[in-house]
Amino acid sequence: MTVFNRRQALATLGAATAVGLAAPAIAQGKKITLGALRFTSHSGTFVAVQREYFKQAGLDVELKFFQAAQPMAVAIASGDVDYAVTAVSGGLVSLADKGAIKVIGGALSEEKGIDGQKFLASDAAFKAGVTAPGMLDGKSFGMTTAGSSFHYMGSKMAQAEGISMSFKPLQKVGAIIGALKTGQIDAWSIVPHIAKPLAGSGAVHIIGNVSDYLPDYQVTTVFTSTKNAMDEQQQTKDYLAAYSKGVADYNAAMIAKSGGDAGMADMVKLIHNYVYADKSLEDATPGIVNGTMRLNEGAAMNVASVRDQLEWFQSEGLVDADIPLDALIDTSFVETTGA
Repeated sequence: MTVFNRRQALATLGAATAVGLAAPAIAQGKKITLGALRFTSHSGTFVAVQREYFKQAGLDVELKFFQAAQPMAVAIASGDVDYAVTAVSGGLVSLADKGAIKVIGGALSEEKGIDGQKFLASDAAFKAGVTAPGMLDGKSFGMTTAGSSFHYMGSKMAQAEGISMSFKPLQKVGAIIGALKTGQIDAWSIVPHIAKPLAGSGAVHIIGNVSDYLPDYQVTTVFTSTKNAMDEQQQTKDYLAAYSKGVADYNAAMIAKSGGDAGMADMVKLIHNYVYADKSLEDATPGIVNGTMRLNEGAAMNVASVRDQLEWFQSEGLVDADIPLDALIDTSFVETTGA
């Protein structure tokens, strides 16, 4: 197993871009750092923090926020972060191949009947006739970096439609939003809690659903360092169990609505501590509700979808062609589908 410092992890990343609680950990209050994005899709983590499920599992959690997937992969590899939820990226795959990272669970999947990620068009492109994804031939598509989930979603759609697009790396989600609103790029794909408010502003338009092209897509995964997966198995089980309790609470409130309007309102208030925290609760509520997607119960992982993503990275020359799936994933911690 290779142990990475930050510089080594960054160098590898640059190359790539070209359940109830288990028994508490022995060390009560063991400090761990969790990586997250300020998306509703990370609500399992937020709920587990706010309702002290991690604390009950003997874990003292610190959250570290990022603006894109690949920097989180670097942070896991270098030991700055212990566990994270994010999309599979080319950088993550390459670091897994070096023995630094393992995907240990699933976090968010596209699901039939549950509103999911959207394809968006700029107002200029929409007015020029781009009203469906298949009309994006010759147009530009925003992404954070090559090998990001945005690159994957756009490419799979273009392949299905038989069209060609140019992909523009803009590093951060905020930069992509700005470029789309000003017409510097023509299209993008993103989770509904961002897509719907943008469309509501009139600056961009929803033109399609990602699920039409990628049904059962494992959008985000749970991952950790190979060291944690191998040498800190009880801690990893404790983390996953606490996280899964947060997921179950979120799904009950926002999908099953088992607590009625009051239960949903309580959950939205909790999430607001992390998502749209710069807005008032009243202003933030529509965006948080719009972002409701079912999270993977028990952090179950769709192996078939992860395999498809790995094969796409390889077909695009973003990672080495001979990386086996078991270099990327460890299926010993959670239930799997499509294996």
